[in-house]
Amino acid sequence: MHQDVCFLRDFYYTTSLGRAAQKAMRDQLRASWPDTRKLSVAGFGFAAPLMRPFLQEARRVIALMPAQQGVMHWPAELANHSVLVEETSWPLASDSLDRLVVLHGIETSERPAAVMEQAARVLKVGGKIILIVPNRSGLWARRDGSPFALGRPYSLGQVETLLVEHGFEVGKHSAALFFPPRDTGAWLRWAMMLEGFGRKLSRYHAGGVLLVEATRAPDDVRPSGLSVRERKPLRILDPVTAGGTRPAWRGMQQMIQHREDTRSGKR
Repeated sequence: MHQDVCFLRDFYYTTSLGRAAQKAMRDQLRASWPDTRKLSVAGFGFAAPLMRPFLQEARRVIALMPAQQGVMHWPAELANHSVLVEETSWPLASDSLDRLVVLHGIETSERPAAVMEQAARVLKVGGKIILIVPNRSGLWARRDGSPFALGRPYSLGQVETLLVEHGFEVGKHSAALFFPPRDTGAWLRWAMMLEGFGRKLSRYHAGGVLLVEATRAPDDVRPSGLSVRERKPLRILDPVTAGGTRPAWRGMQQMIQHREDTRSGKR
């Protein structure tokens, strides 16, 4: 069940908690991808709040928003960069993206494997993806009122398995949202300080979200499943033997008769 785009917009752009969450995740994303000049960058789900820095330097920036969620004009003050898509059929050419960030696109999808197939299809070989998902052991997945409380939270191992199964090589990982999901001034005044302490003390256990980076690996040439050990493994079907005109099946018949005679003591 996807979240409504209006709820996501209001959370990230009109609440203090949402703006703090936006900054914490964007800082981590920017640390992973400090330079996107001349690259094609896309986001799937509701990744738009994290992608604004790329607008000034990337060659192309697209915000893909699933139909079940809805779409909004983004960015509000510039020409539109967002598009409404079917979550399992993106209107992008294969091998057309250099970077892809997914936020609120996996945990709420009923077909996460199909979403990952699209991600693998549109990314170039060597292109990078960052999945941002609710941390199963974090506080944000347990607190109603935030976008991370809806859908399925993930452990680090589950995210890595999902990536490997769809042709990605897992790289570094990090976490964000170490401050509690409380929209009160007292907590939010300390939010960025708590975020800094959390990154130093724990790589992912205490964070509200996991950020897992992976690289699109080359497609392997898979064997057919049949291995030929011998060019003629069924010589009994050959019309003749290698040394004469006697049918192969007749020679096999005589050999079987010889073994039976030996066992019975005739020879």
